[in-house]
Amino acid sequence: MSENRPIGTTKGPGETPHEYLFIIPDREGIAKVGEFVYYETVVGDESRRVLGRVTGRRPVRLFPDGFLADPTVPPAEVAAMIGYAERDHDLFEVAVTVLGYYDEALGDFVNPRLPPRAGTSIYVADSRMLAQVLGKREKGQMGAAHIGSLLSRPTGEVPVAIDLRAVTSTHLAIIASTGSGKSYLAGVLIEELMSPRNRAAVLVVDPHGEYDTLAQMQEPARIMVEGVDIFAGDDDYRPRVDVIRPDDVKVRISSLTLGDLRYLMPPNTSERMHHVLGKAYNLVRQKFGEKWTLPQLRLAVREAEHEISGKAKNSGDDSSEELQGDDYGTAGALIWRLNSRLQGSRIFDNLESLPLDRLFRPGQCTVLQLNEVDHREQQVVVATLLRRLLHARTQTEKRLAVEGDEEYLPYPAFVLIEEAHNFAPASADLVSSQILKTILSEGRKFGVAVGLISQRPGRLDADVLSQCMTQFILRIVNPVDQARVAESVESVGRDLLKELPALSKGQAIIAGAAVNTPVLCRVRQRVTEHGAEDVDAPARWREWFTDDRAGRRERDLALPAEPETRGRDKLFKS
Repeated sequence: MSENRPIGTTKGPGETPHEYLFIIPDREGIAKVGEFVYYETVVGDESRRVLGRVTGRRPVRLFPDGFLADPTVPPAEVAAMIGYAERDHDLFEVAVTVLGYYDEALGDFVNPRLPPRAGTSIYVADSRMLAQVLGKREKGQMGAAHIGSLLSRPTGEVPVAIDLRAVTSTHLAIIASTGSGKSYLAGVLIEELMSPRNRAAVLVVDPHGEYDTLAQMQEPARIMVEGVDIFAGDDDYRPRVDVIRPDDVKVRISSLTLGDLRYLMPPNTSERMHHVLGKAYNLVRQKFGEKWTLPQLRLAVREAEHEISGKAKNSGDDSSEELQGDDYGTAGALIWRLNSRLQGSRIFDNLESLPLDRLFRPGQCTVLQLNEVDHREQQVVVATLLRRLLHARTQTEKRLAVEGDEEYLPYPAFVLIEEAHNFAPASADLVSSQILKTILSEGRKFGVAVGLISQRPGRLDADVLSQCMTQFILRIVNPVDQARVAESVESVGRDLLKELPALSKGQAIIAGAAVNTPVLCRVRQRVTEHGAEDVDAPARWREWFTDDRAGRRERDLALPAEPETRGRDKLFKS
């Protein structure tokens, strides 16, 4: 495919001012939807190549229906027999959306606002040109993440690299139907973030325990690519992966807000109990500051109940865990609920909390596994961590925290959240929703970025999705989810959104701030193993009947006969 050979001829303008149509015989199947073409024009004193993306095609001339009547005879043979002399039997009208010519000084496309004249030659864009202008970074550069290659070209011919600076300042979303490859794509992105040229500080919120295979980045023998250890830096750098299991997840009780505590209470908690809890929360913070314990909160609940009830305030020894009162009244019922939700949880602790400098460190990917944690507790854990992260970055940037302080974090951080619709749902306002919205609107000023992964964009809060300025969109079939994407993602054209149901596994639309123009991408192969493979049920069923397992089961299930029974059996046989 030569760049100097025209592939078609301009017919005229399209339906909108930034579209045009051209005619092509397309014997080689070049003008696919998503392909890039250009025409040449003069802007000022310079000749420019004005790039455009193919957005649609329709036939304008085909074989007559009579040529297709006999399926055993090719229509070309019928045409030859009757003297049909046209060389190109099929002609197509192709619609192109104009992107513009690439201005290196601006680092972006400039639309000349003048469609090509009728009869202008159209060329297919060469691979070298596309690799330079589609993305804001080129493969291998610092700040670039190589995600895959252009879908309309052979695998690897046109690398697709995104700008991580844009991703980590304006946030991203990975959205797709189940089984479309969203977690696989997230793994590719994390590998790029942890490469020697980027060395990011990444936290992955993993509700299903799918990302522990990223630890293979620490094992040179397992991640060689064509004999090269791609995660090894010249200065002996190697990414570190810290997988925090559910039993090791700890949240200090005093880091919970009043909203967190109320959210953890069971549905049958009365308004009076919530009123007492609010007063107790203020009392315990007044008495003990930012770090208090559950016994101290219980004491504050008793005090609050006494004050609210108008009873004489007991000013006895604060070391007494609880004041005198009716254990079956409001205070007693509230304390019982606090004990069951906090004391009965393995997550919440009076003294211990995961240190921020363990969770976030340049060159480290921390995988926070929450697969055995209650859904409400998951949401509170994420809300607490995000609040602490934003506060630490704010305090550090404002120079209110210094080295050695608990809230000192002198580098940006990126948090990737799986099943994001469970943390910011469209149908409810959770404790995690509010902090996510705050970070999405204010986090860029302090170097806090989030990536949201969801298989149900229709269930994800529209405001949250719309504030993610880079989007990776894989196959979506559900009409509700398609509609949510269309209304929330402005950077993806309608022509590409029509492609969503037709995308295959591992194919994605990448759009937004991290690329110069939306592209259809074939996601590259992961270096580490994918940890979210489906269970092969038929193979497991067959395994159950293998000789060694069947024999082992028979031995385990065999019960020893009672001595008396064995004696009676012997007598009966004799």
